[in-house]
Parts: sequence; structure tokens; C-alpha cells
Amino acid sequence: MNATKFVSRITRKSRSNFFFAFLTLPRPQREAIYAVYAFCRIVDDAVDLGQDRAAQRGELARWREEIRRVYEGTPEHPAAERLQEAVKLFPIPRSALLEIIAGVEMDLGRSTYETFEDLYPYCYRVASAVGLCCIEIFGYADTRARQYAVDLGVALQLTNIMRDVQPDARAGRVYVPQEDLRSFGVKADDLAAGRYTPEFVELMTAQAARARTYYERAWAALPRSDARTLFAAEIMGRTYFALLQAMERRRYRVFGERVSVPTPKKLGIALRCWTRSRWGDRQA
Repeated sequence: MNATKFVSRITRKSRSNFFFAFLTLPRPQREAIYAVYAFCRIVDDAVDLGQDRAAQRGELARWREEIRRVYEGTPEHPAAERLQEAVKLFPIPRSALLEIIAGVEMDLGRSTYETFEDLYPYCYRVASAVGLCCIEIFGYADTRARQYAVDLGVALQLTNIMRDVQPDARAGRVYVPQEDLRSFGVKADDLAAGRYTPEFVELMTAQAARARTYYERAWAALPRSDARTLFAAEIMGRTYFALLQAMERRRYRVFGERVSVPTPKKLGIALRCWTRSRWGDRQA
């Protein structure tokens, strides 16, 4: 299988909330985004699969070496070959790709975070760093777009944490800050067991408020002059904001069936974001 087909297969198999954002892009940008996304999925899977920590750390070290090869023109992995093509066309920062690996590696060294301040670097590495890669592919003129990418990445990751709070807890990882759990009288065992209580609802309401703060910061930072080129990022952000709203409407009943945004709604969001990028009025 050639490198292009390998990367496309990974992206399609993921059924990502980002899929419709990817489809709206011109082909060179779309292929570059596919390459970045495939890299993220492969690196993330290296930690999620198996229990041999030494082997997992070794795989991440191999990918750090692979990133060096990407920028030197000698990649070996099929996904790295596509990533090399992407970095030839767009100024994707090597530092951001390495931050993504560092974020994934954090899952090998810790399973809880005491405060949000402790959690923030994890969110930055596994989500904001991805956004910083993406905006270089989308294109922008105003440097405020970088802060937009950082804040939007944190918002998206906080939304993910809320949605996946039970499966993460069952896997031994609790991303909701420990001080928040104590403040609302919720324990990690409650999350793993899916105990839906008034205390849990209060806990999740606080998490949602934090996520909303970062969505608002991102939208405040989005330069109007770059709205036309960053519309795919807006599709991503608005889709995840819709996911947050869905959890709020359900009063945070996230245990059991995974909360998701229906495909027709995703399509509607993509169409609205694309239209507003051309004719203005980007407010939801």
C-alpha cells in the first residue's frame, strides 16, 4: 500500500468529528491535514495499545527520530513519507509535532492531574499543538491566529475529556482535575462506575463552563481578516461546541452510549462555516 492510501485509510477509519472540515479543503491542504492527522492517530495508538511501557516509550522515541527524518528528507514510515510531503508545502513547525509526542508520552507517566494548571500542558500538547500545525496548512496573515489555535485546542480537549470521562476512568486515567473531584464530592470510582448523581452534574457543569471560556477566548482571538482561510478550523470548533451543547442538554448523561453530533448537524455546521467565511457574520 502506498503512503497516500495508507494515510487516507487511517483518516477515514477514524470517523473523526473533523472529517467534514477536511473535505472542504483544496486537495493539497486536505492531503497535508490527512498526513498530520494520521501521525497523531498512530502516535496516540502507540500508547493505547498494550501494557508494555518500555515498548511504548520505545515507539515514541522511534517517532521522534522519524520526525527528524521527515525534516531531513529521509522518512521510513508510510505516514512519515506523507508528512514529509506536507512539510515541503507548508511551514508545519517541527516543535509542534514533537509537542504532540510529548503529550502522548504524558499518559505513560501519570494518570491524574491535581489542578487545571497541571492539566493545561497536556491539553496544549495533545490538542493545541495539533491546531498550530493545522493553521500553517490553512494559512493566516494575523499572528493572533496562533492564540486562536491554542485556545480552541484546549476547548476541544476539555470537551473530549467530558465526553470520555467514564471510559478514561475505566482505563485508569482521570483527566478531570483532582481538586475539582474533591470540591464536588465525586470520586474516580464514581466516574468508572457511571454513578449519575447531583454531585456529578455539578462537577460536569463546572467543566463545561471552563470549556466554554476557552471557546469564547478562541472566537475572540480569531482574526476577521483570516476567517476565509481558517473556515475549516471553525468547522472543527463549532462541531465540538455542538458536542458540548449536546452534553449540556442531556444534563451530562455521558455514561453508557457515547454522546455524538448527528451527521446531518455536522454537515449543516460545515455549510454555515463555509458560507460565513465567504460572506461574513461568523457568529453562531
